[in-house]
Amino acid sequence: MDYYFLVITIIDVFVMAILCILTASNETLSSQKRECFIVSFILIIVISILELTSVAVNNGPEWMRWINVISNYLGFGLTPAVPIFLAAALDNNKLKKYSFAAEAAFLVILAVTYPMKPVFYVDGGNHYSRGEFFVIYIAAYVLAVIYLLFITLKVAKMYSNRKNNSIYLIALFLLSGSFVQVIFPGFHVSWLCASLLSILYYIYCNGLWQQLDELTGLLNQKSYLNHTDEILHDGTMAVFDVNDFKLINDTHGHLAGDKCLREIASAIKYAYSKHGLCYRIGGDEFCVILDEKADTERCLRMFNKELESRKKRLSFLPDVSIGYAEFKAGDNALEVKETADNDMYRNKKKNKSRKNSLSYKYIYR
Repeated sequence: MDYYFLVITIIDVFVMAILCILTASNETLSSQKRECFIVSFILIIVISILELTSVAVNNGPEWMRWINVISNYLGFGLTPAVPIFLAAALDNNKLKKYSFAAEAAFLVILAVTYPMKPVFYVDGGNHYSRGEFFVIYIAAYVLAVIYLLFITLKVAKMYSNRKNNSIYLIALFLLSGSFVQVIFPGFHVSWLCASLLSILYYIYCNGLWQQLDELTGLLNQKSYLNHTDEILHDGTMAVFDVNDFKLINDTHGHLAGDKCLREIASAIKYAYSKHGLCYRIGGDEFCVILDEKADTERCLRMFNKELESRKKRLSFLPDVSIGYAEFKAGDNALEVKETADNDMYRNKKKNKSRKNSLSYKYIYR
């Protein structure tokens, strides 16, 4: 018996159990997110115990052969499910059902093909050995990790989060630990790496969600204040204010008001997110911190076009007033914001005067 591996597994199971308890009591997460994280952590506990069991019974009495077979089958078969459930915790997208179907298919294929010894085999003497096509298991696992990476980057992009270096490091760490065990089967480190990955990923996801405005999916006011605490680069600040938003709430109700905010936020994200960071900084107030090279006129045209398109589907969607202010590294963010606000109020006044003028001409005619 490898007592070092036994101690590592006990620690692994203990840490994952604590993480399950902490996640279950985390009321900032939706029930769907909590459930997917907890399932991932439980899978790591189960697979760690299965691996320890297979090591303990390997080369033991022949009556333990089926314990060895089942432990290895479930261990190999359930491994890709861990990154799949982690991905489901981050994004409840339409790809989820296909990823679950792929995991189920992998379990079936592993069971049906076992007599042909493609991935692994336990002989009559209860001795485990890798199959000629052990690479099938490696491919399934790597694809599941790539899927997790894809979903993570997709969601990070959707939420205007550009700090993706950490997720690459997390994925690299997991794959490195797994391949160490593939190359050196006696080094049982893959599930220790998976446990550390799940902890790091849980921290990463919570950090991502804490930056977001729950209603719109844009970065929140706290993120804006932290980002503008010290301006470190040249660029442009754009501020957005929803015209007559109180009237929308009073006339159509607060649910309609929330719908308007989500639609406007989506239009801002569509037009500006490739060139800057998009924030909701107040009730009906939004802001974008644009890069120095951003084409503000092009972004504005894209925003207006997208907003008009959305108005065709949502008739009560209001107009939005926009103001810009350029800034340099080291400028005071409050002064830059005030300049952008003044520009926005001027534009709002112009638009209101133009509308009143058009209404007067219509009545006069």
